[in-house]
Amino acid sequence: MKYPKEYLQEIKTRLKISTVVSKTVSLKKRGKEYVGLSPFKTEKTPSFTVNDEKEFYHCFSTAEHGNIFDFLMKTQNLKFGESVKYLANLAGMRPYTFSKEDQIREEKWNKYKLIYAKYVEFYHKDLLKNPLAKNAKDYLKDRGLTIDEVKKFKIGYVSIDEKFKGDIFKEFNENEIKDSGLFYFDENKKKYVDRFRDRIIFPINNISGDPIALGGRILSDNNYPAKYINSPETPFFKKGANLYNLDFTRKLSNNFNNIFLVEGYMDVVGLSKNKVDNVVANLGTSLTTRQILTLNQFFQHIIVCFDGDESGYKAALRAAENSIVELKPEKEISFLFLPDKHDPDSFVNEKGKDFFEDFAKGNSVPIHKFIFNHYSMDMENNPSSRAIFEKKLRLISSTIKDEFIRKYVLEYFLEKVSELTPNTNFQYKKNYTKFTKSLKSTQNYYNETRSLKAIDIKEFSFLYILLKKPDLIRNNINLVENVKLFSNENKLLLEEIINQINNFEKTNVNSLQIDQSLTDRVIKYASVKHIISKNFNDDQKILEILSELIRDLKNYELELRIIDLESRFSKDLSEATFKELKELKKLQKIN
Repeated sequence: MKYPKEYLQEIKTRLKISTVVSKTVSLKKRGKEYVGLSPFKTEKTPSFTVNDEKEFYHCFSTAEHGNIFDFLMKTQNLKFGESVKYLANLAGMRPYTFSKEDQIREEKWNKYKLIYAKYVEFYHKDLLKNPLAKNAKDYLKDRGLTIDEVKKFKIGYVSIDEKFKGDIFKEFNENEIKDSGLFYFDENKKKYVDRFRDRIIFPINNISGDPIALGGRILSDNNYPAKYINSPETPFFKKGANLYNLDFTRKLSNNFNNIFLVEGYMDVVGLSKNKVDNVVANLGTSLTTRQILTLNQFFQHIIVCFDGDESGYKAALRAAENSIVELKPEKEISFLFLPDKHDPDSFVNEKGKDFFEDFAKGNSVPIHKFIFNHYSMDMENNPSSRAIFEKKLRLISSTIKDEFIRKYVLEYFLEKVSELTPNTNFQYKKNYTKFTKSLKSTQNYYNETRSLKAIDIKEFSFLYILLKKPDLIRNNINLVENVKLFSNENKLLLEEIINQINNFEKTNVNSLQIDQSLTDRVIKYASVKHIISKNFNDDQKILEILSELIRDLKNYELELRIIDLESRFSKDLSEATFKELKELKKLQKIN
């Protein structure tokens, strides 16, 4: 018996061919393709290419060509059925057994998809032409959406007109319609009611692009329990196994290494409207390991970007604790916190694509750092609280499946804990004064620092040393004269400090001819101030710290130049650009 075409297609859709091939062949990215040494013959010059967009591999030296099934059959000596079973398991799909139950399920699945396709198409067109949809069109217009976004995402509006219900019940039987979750039986009225009536609907597609569920946003002011609802879970739709807009973004995985994971449908639509296309949303539930594993198939770096309010922060924390389990050596998960009262949609609409992407580069916090920062805010300065804190971190790190990641995350946690308890193995001085920041002030400080870029903190630390150790800097002026800063305010401050040092003036914070708020920020946010205080009389140690900061600043400049060249190279594929890019990457490794 033959496998259903749809089943095979979903395997191919869920798995990038480069993911499968890279388990056997070492691949390197070249433009839109990957290249490597042929698995079919011994060679020194790569002649083997893989193209994810076209879903095939090709070997120029042997003329071997095919898809993921062909590759396994030819390299692993598997039969077709064996390769299907292996790849289905890799894709997280149920095995197909050709039983009677499988055939019945396949028939139900086709009916289910057809009902949703008809429903989505009808109410999408109804939104565009039905006078009863005026409120819906006004709402979408107020949210800044154009006809392009409405058509791209097939947004619809389910009016109170029940014409479609009459048509659909004529074409499908009661059980098929009930199983779709689009209608429910009202026991009081003794009739089926449209679950999404008076709601704007956002079709949720499976990875192949078939609508399999809906998200609905209420328009009326009636006392409905929820502003947004999703289709109920069915045999063919599980919230924790799907992501909104994944069917579109997976096709872009060759163009982007990172994917933004947001909370809402409108966040996806709003970012897309502003040309940020590498974005998906979870479906109103906590982030699941299944969703992380799915995204890992296509992208190297997941950036979780939830709303900037308290509920968004709590959702991010739950997501961090759930997803760190699946962290892999070759994958990254980060968290991006927007300024308060902003969600991704409002932020990108106000600031624009470039600002949003720059903000993401400078402010994304790796998952392990986010978890540490959060729980460190709850820790009080007593042994019991510190013990609870360390125990929590050990527990979180123990859940990580990959043994290498588990090891290094735990090492990071314990190293940071030791920095918070520098005197654990020494007697406290008699004049040691206990000082504990209140939770509220710590929280406020953390909220402020979340809006700063990582490079800002580096600059503040660099300037802090200059302000606190002017004589040392005067004697080592060659170290700092050519350092490049990236914040205009910090550039001004550096120029004034260097000017005073070069003129053999005594550098004094209060005498600087510059807005004092700038120096206040340096003193407040410099991450090195505590270690400088502890080593104030150890000039060698301070010079080592200064050199490390200067190296980080230079690497940041290199990184910006590399990003610019990579963008240019992806467009012009120039040999000169490639050589320059290669040299910069070598220099980056040296630094």
